[in-house]
Amino acid sequence: MKKDINFETYQSPFTWRYGSDKMRSIFSEINKRKTWRRVWVALARAQAKAGLLTKQELSDIEKNANKINIKRSLEIEKEIYHDVMAEIKTFAESAKVGGGKIHLGATSTDIDDNAEIVRIKEALGIIETKLENLIKNFAKKIEKYQATVCMGYTHLQPAEPTTVGLRFALYTQDLFEELIMLSQFKRQIKSKGMKGAVGTSASYEKLLEGTKINAASLSEQVMKELGLSEVIVSGQTYPRKTDYILVSTLASIAQTLHKFCFDFRILQSPNFGEWSEARSSKRVGSSAMPFKKNPDKAEKVCSLARFISTFPQVAWNNAANSLLERTLDDSAARRIFIPEAFLATDEMIITTNELIESLTVHEDSIKRNLEKFGLFAGTESLMMEAVKNGADRQRFHEKIREISMLAWEKINEGEINPLINLLKNDKIVTKFVEKGKIAQLLEPAHHIGLAQIYCQKLLTEIKKELKI
Repeated sequence: MKKDINFETYQSPFTWRYGSDKMRSIFSEINKRKTWRRVWVALARAQAKAGLLTKQELSDIEKNANKINIKRSLEIEKEIYHDVMAEIKTFAESAKVGGGKIHLGATSTDIDDNAEIVRIKEALGIIETKLENLIKNFAKKIEKYQATVCMGYTHLQPAEPTTVGLRFALYTQDLFEELIMLSQFKRQIKSKGMKGAVGTSASYEKLLEGTKINAASLSEQVMKELGLSEVIVSGQTYPRKTDYILVSTLASIAQTLHKFCFDFRILQSPNFGEWSEARSSKRVGSSAMPFKKNPDKAEKVCSLARFISTFPQVAWNNAANSLLERTLDDSAARRIFIPEAFLATDEMIITTNELIESLTVHEDSIKRNLEKFGLFAGTESLMMEAVKNGADRQRFHEKIREISMLAWEKINEGEINPLINLLKNDKIVTKFVEKGKIAQLLEPAHHIGLAQIYCQKLLTEIKKELKI
C-alpha cells in the first residue's frame, strides 16, 4: 500500500485496493498531464519544421515539458474553469521563451483526446499481457484434467458426465476469443488527429499558409511521433463510439470471469465440494463464524464484473447524445468509467489468475457426485441396448423412468444410488439386457463423448496462437 495516500478524505477503492500500481500510474493525474505535454511537444516539433517556432522556442518547450505543477494548475483552473487551458498557462509559466507558442492552432480535444488514446493503448497492453498469461494457466488445467470425469449439470440439475478439463475449456475458449477481440481493437484503435474545433483543421490550414506543409501532413507528423493512427473524419472529438467498443470489450472479459467465478462459488459449496480456493493458514472467513471458508476472492470478481457491466450503457449514451460536432456532457462520466473499467478488469484478471493457479480440485468429491448422479446418464445406452434386443422403445423408456424416479426417492432419503440394483431386479429390464451388462452400460466414464478431443483441439489452437 502506498504511504502517501491521504485517508482523511475520500479515496476511491481503485486508489489503493483494486488494480495494479502500473495501471494506476497510467491513469494518474501526473501521467495525464505528462501525456498532454507529449502532444503539445509533438505539435510544437511539427510546427517548428514548418517555421512557426524558432529553435529556441521549441527547445524551451521541450526542456520544460516534464515540469508538472498540479497545485499551480488547479489554482488557475479554479479561476478560469478549464483544465486544459489551466495546464497550458502552467506550462507556459515555466517555458518562458516558447510558452507563447504552446497549443498554437489547437483545440482542447486535439490534446486531451489524443492523449487519452495514448493512455488507453498502454492500458490495453497491460490487459492483453495479463489475459494471455491467464489463458495459459487455464490451458494447464485443461491439459491436466481433460480426462477427469465429473458430473455435468444443466439447470443446476445433474445432467450427463463431462470432464473437468472440458469445463475449464468453456471459460478458456471465451477468454481466448476476447483476447483476439481486444488485440484487434488495440491494433485498430484510431485517435482524432489534429483536426481543430469541429474537425475541419481550419485553424491549422490558416497557420500553415505559405509553408511547405499543410494541416493533414502536420497531423500525420504529430500522430507518427505519438504512435497513433487517426480517423479520416471527426467532429471536435474522436468518435465516442470508440469508448463504447472499448468498455464493451472489457465488459465481455468481465462477463467470462464472472461466469467462471460464479461456477467456482457453486462448486466450492459443500453440497458440491468439487473445487476450492486455496487458503492461507491465517485467512479469516467470517468475523462471527470462525469455521467459515467463504469464496470471497471469487465473490470479489463477480462484484467488480457486475460494476463493469454498467459501463457500456454509459458509453452508448455518450456516443448517441454527442450532438452535432460535440457536446460536453460525456466528459465527467468518461473521467470515471474509462480508468475504472481498466482498473476493475485489471483486478479481476489478477484475482482470477490467483484462483486458477492455486485452485484445488477435490477428486474424491467429484467421484462421490458421479456415483450419486452419474449412473442416470447411462440409461439412454441401456434403452438402446434393450431396443436392439427387441424391446419397444416407448414402453422401455417408461419402465426406466419409473425405476429412475424410485432411485431418486431413495437418494433423497440419504441412501446410496440404488439404480443398478433396481434395474437388475426388474424382470422387464433383464428380459432385454443381461444383468452383467447393466453396470457397464451405466458407467459414467463411458458417456463423455468427444470431451478429450475437444479439449485437445482447443489446446492446439491456443498453443499455436500464443506460441506455447
